[in-house]
Amino acid sequence: MVAAAPQAVRKPLKWRTDNINQELKMARYTGPKTKIARKFGEPIFGEDKVLSKKNYPPGQHGQNRRRKTSEYGTQLREKQKAKYTYGVLERQFANLFDKASRMKGITGEILLQLLESRLDNIVYRLGIAPTRAAARQAVLHKHITVNGAVVNIPSYTVKAGDIVGVREKAKSLEVIADALAGFNHSKYPWLEWDESAKAGKLLHVPQREDIPENIKEQLIVELYSK
Repeated sequence: MVAAAPQAVRKPLKWRTDNINQELKMARYTGPKTKIARKFGEPIFGEDKVLSKKNYPPGQHGQNRRRKTSEYGTQLREKQKAKYTYGVLERQFANLFDKASRMKGITGEILLQLLESRLDNIVYRLGIAPTRAAARQAVLHKHITVNGAVVNIPSYTVKAGDIVGVREKAKSLEVIADALAGFNHSKYPWLEWDESAKAGKLLHVPQREDIPENIKEQLIVELYSK
């Protein structure tokens, strides 16, 4: 008589959810940010004192590297720079590009506009957080509202006319107060800040010339077109 094969044990929902969350956490880069900034030769994560002194690739031979990069390598490098800059995972980035390619207009510019419209990026641009990583944490910890309702999804798309603000009980947090102190809220013409309400309004989607990031989006379009 053949013994019945043991049935697979179905993991509890909480275990599966925690496991997925852990995978997502591991998938996002959490290593030394200066190392990545030096790789691209730009302060893509914000002001970097080490980069200002060592603006060359990391590693023993960083200063002496003279290898010629292939066309594909140049395109891939630009995509990686955009992903690191905005803190977006590979699948998220691919989905955004697919969405941009189906919209009317210049695909590369639309891609950057979609990245700029993410809630975590808007929080960063409004000065509520000093970096996009800190902005992502503020959103995840439910410190941020959109049109008065708490939103804890960093990738949430903010639309023209939406008001992004600090939740009432989070306005006294030192990390938010420090970030806002002395911040120049006139830096970005597509955003309007209300100091008394600690909230900002997205007036319109930014034009390419207004987006300060040094990203050659056409190279990314060429990469995905292969």
